Amino acid sequence: MNGGFVSRLLTNLVGAVSEAWSELRVHRGRVLLSLIGVGVAVAALTAVVAAGGIAEQTLREQSEQQGGRAATMSISAFTDDGSVIDATALRGAFDEAVDRYGVDYASEHGYTSQIVRFVDGKQSVQVQTVDVPFAEMHRIKLVSGHWFTESDETRLAPALVVNERFWERIGKPDLRTHPTVVLPGRQDTTAVVVGVVPSYTYEVDPSMYMLADQAALLAEPGAAEQYGPPQFEAWLPPDVSDQLGTRIADDMGAQLGDGVQVQSYRQDFAEQNAQSLAQVQLIVGGIALLVLLLGALGLVNIALVTVRTRIREIGIRRTFGATAGRVFFAVMMESVVATVAAGVVGVMLAILLIKNPITEGFISQGVADVPAFPTSAAFVGLAAATAVGALAGLIPALVAVRVKVIDALRY
Repeated sequence: MNGGFVSRLLTNLVGAVSEAWSELRVHRGRVLLSLIGVGVAVAALTAVVAAGGIAEQTLREQSEQQGGRAATMSISAFTDDGSVIDATALRGAFDEAVDRYGVDYASEHGYTSQIVRFVDGKQSVQVQTVDVPFAEMHRIKLVSGHWFTESDETRLAPALVVNERFWERIGKPDLRTHPTVVLPGRQDTTAVVVGVVPSYTYEVDPSMYMLADQAALLAEPGAAEQYGPPQFEAWLPPDVSDQLGTRIADDMGAQLGDGVQVQSYRQDFAEQNAQSLAQVQLIVGGIALLVLLLGALGLVNIALVTVRTRIREIGIRRTFGATAGRVFFAVMMESVVATVAAGVVGVMLAILLIKNPITEGFISQGVADVPAFPTSAAFVGLAAATAVGALAGLIPALVAVRVKVIDALRY
């Protein structure tokens, strides 16, 4: 019995859809303009949702590259009288604190400069001093080579990870050949380039990363006074980041003694970016929804006119046994089938727009892992088209059901 009921239900559904499609072909001139509006609105709504997903990935990666993953705590120290803090003691206090609390990802992050001897002359290059976990904490992707490893910490020749501008300056050599540069100082030091990170379009000067311990050995006298003490970062669980960061800072302060203040604060931008993106999506999505409703209103008007011209046809169907439910479903399905067809076209337009190389490059600029077109966006577009079709067909369907057989035959 259940099998027969399902079979009849599917047969009625297919018949209603086929009948609705036939009626749309007859009245296509009337509904075409409204369906164009619905299709454009669905394309806009789908594109907004899809672009929002890709933009969210872009913002997340960019914010993690700059401020670290959620939740990255920055820990810095200063003295009450402005005197220079012993960098070795500061580093020791940080290492002991993160070991005590079992922090797996922690790194120094400081800035200094280093003279590099290029083929065309010497130049002062900005240096970021880091530890091995820094790349994972900041989602750093390399163009060539590899990031620092534990073996690089013990090599005699310092390892460098440089940006593309630096790499271009030395002729873009194959890193498998272990290219070197000379770092002049109290004595010349040969350093090995092991990796290359991408440069932003606005970056015109070479820059590089060095492991903190190796950079300290090459630091010029007075570098600590010029650039200040190094800062530290710890990637902590978001739900306990504030409390754990405060404990690490307190432990470091207690170990460094009176006169040294240590503070911690969360430096990643994940929450702020998510809120900003959600606001933009709501605004643009609201505009697309408004356009979709306007298209639905036009479709309602045309459907009402079409129903009034078919009163005699509806009356004849009723005399041959068509139930009110069948008439209601058939009239409503005409709008649903029309808007779903427009929705499919709209979703296809959105895919072509978003996955266009120009658009994709603009939205996902700086993203290492560009996501595919979100299937959720396509479902949202089709669901919106179906809902609009159902709403647009509701009033005409009610009008069709209220048609009396005797009045319809006299029409």
